[in-house]
Amino acid sequence: MPLEIRHLRTMEAVAQFGSLAAAAQRLHLTQSALSHQLRGLEAEYGVNLLDRERGAQLRMSPAGEALLAVAREVLPRIRQMQEELRRRAAGNSGRLRIAVECHTCFDWLTPAMNHFRENWPDVEMDLVSGFQQDPLPLLQSHQADLMVLTAPDAMGCDIVVHPLFAYEVVALVNPRHPLAERSFLTPADFLEETLITYPVEDRRLDLFREFLQPAGIQPWRRRHAELTVIILQLVASGQGIAALPAWAVGSYGEKNYVRAIPLGSQGLWQTLQAATTAEQAEQPHMQAFLAEIRASVAANLLGVKDISGL
Repeated sequence: MPLEIRHLRTMEAVAQFGSLAAAAQRLHLTQSALSHQLRGLEAEYGVNLLDRERGAQLRMSPAGEALLAVAREVLPRIRQMQEELRRRAAGNSGRLRIAVECHTCFDWLTPAMNHFRENWPDVEMDLVSGFQQDPLPLLQSHQADLMVLTAPDAMGCDIVVHPLFAYEVVALVNPRHPLAERSFLTPADFLEETLITYPVEDRRLDLFREFLQPAGIQPWRRRHAELTVIILQLVASGQGIAALPAWAVGSYGEKNYVRAIPLGSQGLWQTLQAATTAEQAEQPHMQAFLAEIRASVAANLLGVKDISGL
């Protein structure tokens, strides 16, 4: 007879109620069935679990005490998991691990996460460590539940893409730069400038993928910076020009440390998207989080458009 959860529940009930009769009633068994269960367990392992001296109060043997200790450790965990499964079935719980491709996404993602936690406290949330140049494998290997990206590569049939919002990419120059008074920039304006970008592949940068490369333009000087604030500082100090989402400019634009200029006469607009597995897409907490992102962005970010109806 292998050791089973029902044996742990029996030991817990016997210790709690102090008699086989009361323990049997608690477990919805007859006293005979409970005694038979204990006798079978004792026979299987060759130990006594209870001291059964006639007329004496029912007590645990050393082996029984050891088994009771296991019951008190394991059963609360089992009950906790049972409750967790019930919450998951009701859609009130779950896990949400987020992988991010874009450097500036944390500006709006963190507030959305904080507000979501207030309404969904039983959902375990986490950010997959660091900026991910290619988060798709994390999603496919179930190391992430949601990824945020700008230009998705080919997706598998089990991946669902969720449009979040459209954002404008703007050029950034020092206010004293010769280009600062232009109403918009053309690709040719970048040719002889020092361009400051994140250290990622050009295909991951909106400016290159959608604006410069189609025009056959490659700036002849490049400089890289890991952090958005460093890029803004370098532009403000006249070390080069850059292109970032309009929301990332923040106080640097408000204080006129940098000048934001549209890219092209119509501006350069891109779509930010989230991707999940098909299974995760159906989870209530995932749908609620995507809605929270859209609402938070619409309320707090400049230079974005709602595309949730697309």
